[in-house]
Amino acid sequence: MTVIDPDTQAGWVAEADSKDEAEEMPLSLRLSIADTLTLGNATCGFMAVYFTTTGILIPHLTGSQETGMARHSAATAVILMLLAAIFDLCDGLVARRLRSSPMGAELDNLSDLISFGLAPAYFVLVYGMVADDAHQNVSAVAAIAVLLAVVLRLARFSCVTMKDGMFQGMPSPFGALTVVSIVLLELPFIPTLLAIIGTAWLMVSRVEYPKPRGVLAVAMLGWIVSAMGLLAAWAFDAPGGQLLLQTGCALQVVLGAVIPLFATARRVNTFRDNRREARAAQLP
Repeated sequence: MTVIDPDTQAGWVAEADSKDEAEEMPLSLRLSIADTLTLGNATCGFMAVYFTTTGILIPHLTGSQETGMARHSAATAVILMLLAAIFDLCDGLVARRLRSSPMGAELDNLSDLISFGLAPAYFVLVYGMVADDAHQNVSAVAAIAVLLAVVLRLARFSCVTMKDGMFQGMPSPFGALTVVSIVLLELPFIPTLLAIIGTAWLMVSRVEYPKPRGVLAVAMLGWIVSAMGLLAAWAFDAPGGQLLLQTGCALQVVLGAVIPLFATARRVNTFRDNRREARAAQLP
């Protein structure tokens, strides 16, 4: 149907405009498979906060002595963060093979902020409230450091273009898992605090980390699934479960410390090679 504008006497087709508008709007709002996985990441992060609150913090505040429930809730919270890491790993792989909606990058950053920023920072905060030798105010500072490190890292990731196959700074999922591993090791308060602050610094550093692709992605997925098994064994008080969990957490922390050393050594070697080539080029 053609409608005449009484002011301009110009005609326009109402059906055509409505049809074009209907075709344009859903394009930016339609969720892809990768976006659905990203939302699963955010959901896992929120539920990790929920279990940390209801299973650890509230029983502590009400004077409950059910250590088994706290252990189950702590394990569930960390397993949910691990599951969020799986969603984060898979949504990138799916987006590269299929497609992502125009909202994909924004959804990914927001979900990562919940699962790998808020959830581990809250875990550290609650640790400072329930641990016998911890100091609540100092733990709050460490938790804020973790949260702000993830915020800054995600913001920088959106603005800085890195060479293909590399991240600048410790990836937030790896950093979150390192932070909770440090807490679960149950070390004295000062070493725990220093290790958490060090992990936060690594997330905003310029140390290069390889992106999980190909064999590395499979290895990372296998490590996450193994960590879930260790947490389940610890939660249900299986024989040797405590030792297995501490071994897995120690390995995670060691990896978090060793990878920057290898990356730094590689940068130093590259710098030396470039200087050697420059000097050779200057010789007659």
